[in-house]
Amino acid sequence: MKRVLAIILGGGQGSRLYPLTKMRAKPAVPLAGKYRLIDIPISNCINSDINKMYVLTQFNSASLNRHIAQTYNLSSPFGQGFVEVLAAQQTPESPSWFEGTADAVRKYQWLFQEWDVDEYLILSGDQLYRMDYSLFVEHHRSTGADLTVAALPVDTSQAEGFGLMRTDQDGNIKEFREKPSGESLKAMAVDTSKFGLSVDSAKERPYLASMGIYVFSRETLFDLLNKNPSHTDFGKEVIPEALGRGDKLKSYVFDDYWEDIGTIGAFFESNLALTQQPSPPFSFYDEKFPIYTRQRYLPPSKLVDAQITNSIVCEGSILKSCSIHHSVLGVRSRIETDVVLEDCLVMGSDFFESFDERNALRQAGGTPLGVGKGTTVKRAILDKNTRIGDNVKIVNKDRVEEADRPDLGFYIRNGIVVVVKNSTIPEGSLI
Repeated sequence: MKRVLAIILGGGQGSRLYPLTKMRAKPAVPLAGKYRLIDIPISNCINSDINKMYVLTQFNSASLNRHIAQTYNLSSPFGQGFVEVLAAQQTPESPSWFEGTADAVRKYQWLFQEWDVDEYLILSGDQLYRMDYSLFVEHHRSTGADLTVAALPVDTSQAEGFGLMRTDQDGNIKEFREKPSGESLKAMAVDTSKFGLSVDSAKERPYLASMGIYVFSRETLFDLLNKNPSHTDFGKEVIPEALGRGDKLKSYVFDDYWEDIGTIGAFFESNLALTQQPSPPFSFYDEKFPIYTRQRYLPPSKLVDAQITNSIVCEGSILKSCSIHHSVLGVRSRIETDVVLEDCLVMGSDFFESFDERNALRQAGGTPLGVGKGTTVKRAILDKNTRIGDNVKIVNKDRVEEADRPDLGFYIRNGIVVVVKNSTIPEGSLI
């Protein structure tokens, strides 16, 4: 795996994840209380013995840069490991910003070509899954492929949202279509039992969806990028071009948990699914294949007469005489007495407030960090450093699906109330 360079794509503006992306890049969005989305592909790389990684970003990359700098130091006197952020830049030869996934790689190809590697592993920075990329790369090598695409078996209801590939029984890609529907969709069905699925599962999931994860052989990647400079996207343009000119394209079927965290709804449900017992669809409790993140050296959480069911509480938190159900509480969460949280994602805080600081804030008419006394929050996301006053109700009382209230510090997406980072919801508010 020393002959592999990983390129992690940070995505665009992340408009579907707004307002969580208001102040941060999509890969920097917090996950499961203490991680960030970028930790997933980086940890997969580390566990797969791939230690050369670039992360390409364009929007709000400050917090992502800081997280990577504070978390991942892979260099040593005996190795060349690194995780480095490459932000979009303008040059005389390339005056525009990144215009798509392929264009982002093209604009930094001068740097990628400097490395003496055989394959380039292209990854996404906003997906939740656990994969051993070394098996993926070995499959690419053993089949002699020019390009290998990771494929997820999906059912008919899911298929229309993906780029689909039609393969033969040996996994050779014969056709690739971006988000087909109707008869075009039916034509993309394959016998997925040939790739390890049971007969029943193959009938239920007859489509192979592109996961946006690719292995390119060195010459193939740069040849495709340079022969058609107008092609800016891998799925829509580069892969169909490779097929059309006769390159050898293979699929690599991945039949395990995978979630594209592209919307507020998907992000919310993926986080709350981690609380399922006894076995959540994705688990961070795997000693053989751990997910890494920043070490904060926080004290253990303190629970004072709190009732907690089916929830995750991260370190450094203080919970007082409250009721927490089916929720995820991030680092340094502060929950006061008589608070009720149901189906909530509380991202916690970046810093502590002392007892004296909190008292001084109250005396001055301010609101301390965390969730105040007597407050009820249901089906909501409280971003980092939010200050929720006493006796607040955040319950989406009118069952609104979409709303923008930046003046009040919150948005509603997919029926989920999202309180913006650093916002304050005053005492007695009703949302």
